[in-house]
Amino acid sequence: MSHDTIVILDFGSQYSQLIARRVREAKVYSELVSWTTPAEKVLALNPKGFILSGGPNSVYDAGAPTLPRYVLESGLPVLGICYGMQLLAYNLGGKVAASQKREYGPAGLVVDVPDNALFSDWRLGDWEFGETSNLQSPISNLNQVWMSHGDKVEQLPPGFRPLAHSDNSPLAAAADVGRRYYAVQFHPEVAHTPQGITLLRNFVVEICGCTPDWTPASFIEEQVEVIRAQVGNGRVVLGLSGGVDSAVAAALIHRAIGDQLTCIFVDHGLLRQAEALQVVDTFEREQGMHLIAVHAIEEYLEALAGITDPEQKRKIIGEKFVRIFEREAQKLGQIDFLAQGTIYPDVIESAGKDKKDAHVIKTHHNVGGLPEDMDFELVEPLRLLFKDEVRQLGVALGLPESLVWRQPFPGPGLAIRCLGEITWERLERLRLADAIFVEELRQVDMLKWGTQQSFAVLLPVKSVGVMGDGRTYQDVIALRAVTTDDFMTADWARLPHDLLARVSRRIVNEVPGVNRVVYDITSKPPGTIEWE
Repeated sequence: MSHDTIVILDFGSQYSQLIARRVREAKVYSELVSWTTPAEKVLALNPKGFILSGGPNSVYDAGAPTLPRYVLESGLPVLGICYGMQLLAYNLGGKVAASQKREYGPAGLVVDVPDNALFSDWRLGDWEFGETSNLQSPISNLNQVWMSHGDKVEQLPPGFRPLAHSDNSPLAAAADVGRRYYAVQFHPEVAHTPQGITLLRNFVVEICGCTPDWTPASFIEEQVEVIRAQVGNGRVVLGLSGGVDSAVAAALIHRAIGDQLTCIFVDHGLLRQAEALQVVDTFEREQGMHLIAVHAIEEYLEALAGITDPEQKRKIIGEKFVRIFEREAQKLGQIDFLAQGTIYPDVIESAGKDKKDAHVIKTHHNVGGLPEDMDFELVEPLRLLFKDEVRQLGVALGLPESLVWRQPFPGPGLAIRCLGEITWERLERLRLADAIFVEELRQVDMLKWGTQQSFAVLLPVKSVGVMGDGRTYQDVIALRAVTTDDFMTADWARLPHDLLARVSRRIVNEVPGVNRVVYDITSKPPGTIEWE
């Protein structure tokens, strides 16, 4: 079953992946590719339109990304966003110049041509914007858009007409309807542009003519064919952590190739409380998969002894993970493929090798930390999906809700939440504190609806306390809870004070060696969701 495809050309924007996510929310399949990707590879996708992402450059910068010739030569519809708008205008004979006033953050959009297809069903709202406007609550305003630019289009190319403006951008949106070229200076893909999904849906469905039929069920059908074609009669091993990503990957691959898949669960001692038993019970007994459980706690603790650097931890855990796989595979006979639950945020933050301008934030054990001499070819059926799409897929595959809605857990496990040296005593201390936090959140139904990721962190510092009549000098636990739509950006969760007080009291009273609890109120950016 084939679907209409929208190709998104990435020019380095931090929001590029969000464009893909929004297009898929409109039930249209999209692929994100670098602007440097060869034309034949892009055109082989048979796109029905192009979206040009934003980016940090000026079109006049030396070495700035350029618009590939095939985009305009294709005759297909094009939507330029921010830098993409400037690039489109520059290449078609318009004029781009530096703004006297840079525009970052919320802005009010006035739609001057509401009957244009790009703004179909765009609710105009009751606000009037201008120098005298008093925008007291911009986030609730239907006509708010999110700006992030220094340069802007000063003169439109021949054939274009303006569609909308903001206080600082007289040409906030424009179009050449005859050639089906559209451009916006703002970012419709971010949550701070409330009606952005309407605009993107208009472009991909109404202007490009895509059929909105890309759903979890259709993805399953397509991936089953892809997996079978890749694997053939080969045998596959998959590292089953018990998290959502590896679980959904296992279920999808198992549907495609059945007993050709062997799941290997490595109990490295870095899991949450009682999780090892839950993993074995769920997948072996309930799901009927071929599962091998490997006890490797002592092996990991020995390898991590004395290591405090987070990147070293990740690489040690990643390499040992693969070596154990190789060891177990030899016992099984010929194994041809290694399957992983890699998803988009993993790829993004690991700065994949095909994205040369990216910066490494951290190395995931299932992306950047793999040893170069590993013996397996990778099977990664979720590599182009965001977390919410993975959950939808899990539901469609019939996995239990308790598993599908389990909060994200990093591949290296508690090793990156246990800051400083890894010892069994410190892991047990962290495990118990984390279990208390999770239990209290579950009691008030905030694990599924109130937060998207919540956990405890054991800090490598001690603090002075008083218990009874005595002075203590013990460990500090930090609590972290965030809300997010896409895990690329996140805000700290405003948990009820009485809940935090209850968690703190229980941890100090029930976890030996802890006398202080703090709550992390850092958003992403500038912080990351995990501490390491």
